Amino acid sequence: MKAIGIVLIVVGLVGLLWGGITWTNRETVLDVGPLEVTSEERERLPLSPVAGGICVAVGAALLIAGSRRRLA
Repeated sequence: MKAIGIVLIVVGLVGLLWGGITWTNRETVLDVGPLEVTSEERERLPLSPVAGGICVAVGAALLIAGSRRRLA
């Protein structure tokens, strides 16, 4: 549960700070001898600030719940 909580907090902070996750796909379009032509396409997974806040809150709750179980 601790690992899931940490992942949720990180995803939530990314959503709050950057508005989502962005990555670039590179694809080779043409490869003829020494000539290589590539294409870059940027993709984005948008995260609303509300969803980011919920992820942070749930992740923190999981971390707290996980630490309380060990104490009991």
